[in-house]
Amino acid sequence: MNPRQMKRMMKQMGIETEEIEGVEEVIIRTVSNEYVFRNPDVTRTTVQGQETWQIVGTADVGERDGDVSIPIEDIKLVAEKANVSEEEARKALEECDGEPAEAIVKLMSG
Repeated sequence: MNPRQMKRMMKQMGIETEEIEGVEEVIIRTVSNEYVFRNPDVTRTTVQGQETWQIVGTADVGERDGDVSIPIEDIKLVAEKANVSEEEARKALEECDGEPAEAIVKLMSG
């Protein structure tokens, strides 16, 4: 079946799909984590008025502490560079608004 026929058949069944162009970022926040998709492919499908969103891409996962989201990779980087535990690194990152360079300098100077 060619794409035109498929699209026509889906429309008859009440199914509409739309690829969302120009998406730069999608963020999903849960109580404890934040998932950030950069430059994902996003498609919205509507079936009888019910919308379903599909996100295709790789997510950077970070822990959430209030409004500050800190990627696990940043915690590990700061811990390694400043030679401290991941808990100390996360605390320093929180105090430095998630900026790894500032957190490293803070930990190494204090």
